Formats: sequence, structure tokens, C-alpha cells
Amino acid sequence: MQQVKIFKSIESELDQLEVEINRWIARLHKKGGKVVKLEGNIAPKSGGGGSGPMSSFSASDVMVIILFEIDVP
Repeated sequence: MQQVKIFKSIESELDQLEVEINRWIARLHKKGGKVVKLEGNIAPKSGGGGSGPMSSFSASDVMVIILFEIDVP
């Protein structure tokens, strides 16, 4: 059966998101599942101009969607 897993974070935390996704995939494989498709998106920053330490704009949202397959009894 195909199912979907969605991960959401912000771009300043991509390293942690990568670790979380890789751990999840490792657990999926241990259960006999497999990734069918993986897609991601980084939302454009809202607001105008401004970057650096004086910027009041937050980091962009990151979303990763994994389509996976696993046998469900």
C-alpha cells in the first residue's frame, strides 16, 4: 500500500531535517518498506529586501513529501 509522509521545517534547520528524514527512511527500510518518490519545496521568503543581522524576516519554510510503499497486514 502506498502512503505519504510529510516533513516540515525551516531553511535554517536543514541539517536537522536531513537527519530526521534519513532516520525515518532507515526505520522504513527495516520494516520492509521503500521510498517511491521524494519531493521538496522551499517557500520564497515573504517581505521585501533586507538580509543579514538587521533583517526582521524569518527563514523560509521547507516541506518534504515522501511517497512510500509498505505492506500493511
